Amino acid sequence: MPSSLTVITGANRGIGLELARQSVARGESVVAAVRTASPALAELDVEVIEGVDVATNEGVGVLVEAIGKRNIFRLICNAGVLTRETLADLSMDRIRWQLEVNALGPLRTVGGLANQLSRGSQVGIVTSRMGSIADNTSGSMYGYRMSKAAVNAAGVSLSRDLAPAGVTVALLHPGYVRTAMTGHNGYVDPDHAARGLLARLDDLTIETSGRFWHADGQELPW
Repeated sequence: MPSSLTVITGANRGIGLELARQSVARGESVVAAVRTASPALAELDVEVIEGVDVATNEGVGVLVEAIGKRNIFRLICNAGVLTRETLADLSMDRIRWQLEVNALGPLRTVGGLANQLSRGSQVGIVTSRMGSIADNTSGSMYGYRMSKAAVNAAGVSLSRDLAPAGVTVALLHPGYVRTAMTGHNGYVDPDHAARGLLARLDDLTIETSGRFWHADGQELPW
C-alpha cells in the first residue's frame, strides 16, 4: 500500500480547495499544486507548490521536481478552465487553451508522475458530463465539451496502461457546482461535490477503473 500522500492540481479555490481541505481532515498528507496560492489555501495544513501550470511541460516539471521520489497514494487532476464558445462566436485560441489545460494537462501530470505511483495508487481526473457525447442535447461550449471528451479518452487509456502496475483511474464529474467557473451558479456547493468525488475514489477498484462516474455514484455515458 502506498503512502497517504495526496496530490491535487488546481487546489487554490472551488472544488480543488475543498478536496484539499477534506483530504487533510481525513488524515492524508496533501500537496496542493497551483499556479498561485490563494489566502484560503494558505490557511490549510498542506504543502503548497506554486508555479504549476498544467498547460505547459515546464509547469508540470515544477510539480514533478517538488514531489521527487515520494510515493503518491492519490493523484487528483482537478485544474481546469472554461470559456463559452458558440457557433457564432468561435475562438480557436480559447478552444486550444481549454484543450491544453483540460485534456493535455492531466495527461502531462500523470505522465510526469507515473514513477511515483505504485500498486494501490489512484488517479482521479475531474472531468465533466459535458464531455459526454451521448448526453449532449444543447450544443455549443465547443472548447469545454471537446476538451472533456478528450480527457475522458485519455483517462480510459491511462487505466489500461496503469493496470499492470495496480494503479486505478476514475473519470469524475463533480456535478453542477457553484464555483467561480460557473459564475457561482449550480445545484451543489464545492464541499458537497468534493465529498462525492472522494467517495467515488474510496470505492474505486481495479474492476471499476477507467469508468466515468458522477459524484453521486451513477455511471455516466460516454
